[in-house]
Amino acid sequence: MKKKFKITDMHCSSCALTIDMGLEELDGVKQSKTSYAKCECEVEFDPIKIKEKDLIEIIKKAGYTATPST
Repeated sequence: MKKKFKITDMHCSSCALTIDMGLEELDGVKQSKTSYAKCECEVEFDPIKIKEKDLIEIIKKAGYTATPST
């Protein structure tokens, strides 16, 4: 499953890298692509292994705010 999130509080491209590294360490996350320019993160994950709320929580623990994008 792929899900997009709007990300706030990023200050640079290193912030995007921090988010990607944190998400990709999780069991069930196949890929994370965060764009500082778009303030957006697209995550490909297995919804059986990890839930959307868990992804949001990891982003929050990294110091950023994530909201599901429509």
